[in-house]
Amino acid sequence: MFQGGKEVTATPEGARRYAILLDQFKAAQRADPFFPAHNTALLRAFDGGMEISFEEIESMFTQYISSQQVQEVAALIKKRLGRDLEPFDIWYDGFKARSGLSEDVLSAKTTKLYPTAQAYEKDIPNMLIKLGYAPNRAKYLASKIVVEAARGSGHAWGAESRDEVARLRTRLTPKGMDYKGFNIAVHEMGHNVEQTISLYDIDYYMLQGVPNTAFTETLAFIFQKRDLDILGVTENNPLKEPLTTLDIFWGSYEIMGVALVDMFTWKWLYDHPHATPVELKLAVIETAKRVWNQYYAPVLGTPDSPLLAIYSHMIDYPLYLANYPFGHIIEFQLEEYLRNRNLPQEIDRWYALGRLAPQIWMQQAVGSNVSTAPLLAAVHEAVLRVERAK
Repeated sequence: MFQGGKEVTATPEGARRYAILLDQFKAAQRADPFFPAHNTALLRAFDGGMEISFEEIESMFTQYISSQQVQEVAALIKKRLGRDLEPFDIWYDGFKARSGLSEDVLSAKTTKLYPTAQAYEKDIPNMLIKLGYAPNRAKYLASKIVVEAARGSGHAWGAESRDEVARLRTRLTPKGMDYKGFNIAVHEMGHNVEQTISLYDIDYYMLQGVPNTAFTETLAFIFQKRDLDILGVTENNPLKEPLTTLDIFWGSYEIMGVALVDMFTWKWLYDHPHATPVELKLAVIETAKRVWNQYYAPVLGTPDSPLLAIYSHMIDYPLYLANYPFGHIIEFQLEEYLRNRNLPQEIDRWYALGRLAPQIWMQQAVGSNVSTAPLLAAVHEAVLRVERAK
């Protein structure tokens, strides 16, 4: 391993990581008998929680990451970098339209505006107005949100009853909220707005919430994409739209592979319930290599890379990773629907639908089922626009 051009060494942690994952599995196993209809963690995560089957998600993801669009976007990245792609290019971040903006300049602005969590909380009504909300509605939504400094990166915790508030937690430096903390805060604010609407504006309390966590991630993404608008920073980039499409596409390509490793690992665990931490470690690494070799090595090279197995979400929040790309797919459909429509009005309508089945929610929200087709269709045109601009 090299850092700063110098070779460094590190001591592997052994199987401790996998012992923790194994404990997660054993805890889930002990809960299995109490869920006759969903008697495995896999069934609870997909059929029960997401209300989309394991097989449907697997099919959606594998079709996406094996699509022709992956080859097109990879070829564009290769041209931009001026070299062959390598495994770490799975995290290529060059499509973000704000890449030309200095993070230091943005942080100088955010730390001045938000020296404390309370300063951010006080400004929430103004931020919502910038997103298009009427002042009274913005003030009402903001009154249901409390902002606190996070011990970790950031988090949003919704109220469970209408006499409580949603909590927004984001990172703060000694100087205040830097741009990264602000970007996280805007993401979490999207969660809080969803949590408030889907609790306070729903017809029947038992329908409060959203179909699954991918739908709350969707609104968080929609808010997060508009963080510079909230700051009053203008992006003079005519390619913002196609670049955003490519950024969503490539980010989803990355995380879908990680989610598949997570999913296949738990399938393996149920097939091998008496595995040791060392056996689980070998299985995870082999699963990561198999997924990599089939879907990523043809694009990024280096067969047998275990890169897809490194994510801590597999340990902290098992079987959650699939929600991220699923949320991006939904986000893109909703963003397409928002064209020439009133953003606050549609958000208020969508999230007052309640916790319907995902496809029913989408049909009522935009008139169609959840599908990768709109995003895949947009990618080809986005590649052409970016290439023509050179």
